[in-house]
Amino acid sequence: MAKRNAEEMEAAEVAMDGEKDRDKGEDDHPYAFHVSGPRNVSSPNWRDLINSSWKDGNYKRTVIACFVQAVYLLELDRQENRTEENALAPKWWIPFKYKITQTLVDERDGSIFGAILEWDRSAALADFILIRPSGAPRAVLALRGTLLKSPTIRRDIEDDLRFLTWESLKGSVRFHGALEALKLIADRYGSSNICVAGHSLGAGFALQVGKELAKQGIFVEAHLFNPPSVSLAMSLRNIGEKAGFVWKRFKSMLPSSGETEVEKNTTITIGLKKWVPHLYVNNSDYICCYYNSDPAAGEGENPAEKENAPPPSNRDVAAKLFVMSKAKQKFLEAHRLEQWWSDDSQLQLALHNSKLITRQLKSIHSLQAPQQTQGN
Repeated sequence: MAKRNAEEMEAAEVAMDGEKDRDKGEDDHPYAFHVSGPRNVSSPNWRDLINSSWKDGNYKRTVIACFVQAVYLLELDRQENRTEENALAPKWWIPFKYKITQTLVDERDGSIFGAILEWDRSAALADFILIRPSGAPRAVLALRGTLLKSPTIRRDIEDDLRFLTWESLKGSVRFHGALEALKLIADRYGSSNICVAGHSLGAGFALQVGKELAKQGIFVEAHLFNPPSVSLAMSLRNIGEKAGFVWKRFKSMLPSSGETEVEKNTTITIGLKKWVPHLYVNNSDYICCYYNSDPAAGEGENPAEKENAPPPSNRDVAAKLFVMSKAKQKFLEAHRLEQWWSDDSQLQLALHNSKLITRQLKSIHSLQAPQQTQGN
């Protein structure tokens, strides 16, 4: 009897040790907020009622990048069947007093590709934060990029190839879902109280849905991390006129989207001048580096001094382009989202406009993608 009790106690201790090991494994997960999240960013407090941290461009960039990371983790939590108790994603928005109010789901594969985060008034009041800090958006639409995981990789790569071929994501069902979500929060809270953000492919969607609203006179703050800048069409145009002629002939044989080109519409172009998205690029990242292809005007200036500077008064549309200032990096390191909340981030506000920025922010490209059918 005593021997059996001793064996039962030993088995119980082994089970408890195993549970501790599992808990430790969750706590030490490489994507846990305390492991890979920002180090020197504090949660909002009563001081924010007087002097809001959200007025600091570095703070805002950091927090919004964390929100985009949360969307990646929402999908990973779903794939790995995590519960509320061990989910990784919530830790990336809870410290900043926000909550998820809607997830954007691709019905074709069930994957989460975006989310709406809203100011959590109840959580703020629990910490004696009576009002939303000045500069903090009422709602944020965050969109993830490509996930190289089998449940979603097919649809992610499909949209990557769509942009590579057409320089447009308008034919994707995810474009329509993101646009409707952005319209929803713009109507609910006003365009000045919201923002849209994304990384990589998600930044491409954020750029294009933000541009779509800008054409309607609705200007939404946009933060685009490593936005795609390369396409087959652009590469062919850069080779020369002969290749451009070949591309036009090829394009004429493709199905038409039925959309009309309105790039020469002066009213729309003027409207886009008022929309100045924030682009964050790394010159070692070949996916986004071409946004900085023009000679840098004002390179080396302190971005904190230029953060609130008005866009240039010329006929080109513009963006605030922040370039990561580091030595040559490997592609994967240069493309990662984590660099935008890193303590050693060294950014330069390089230029307000370039040929690529001008073309990307024009109303509608002459190259249009065929409309997506519901079954695709």
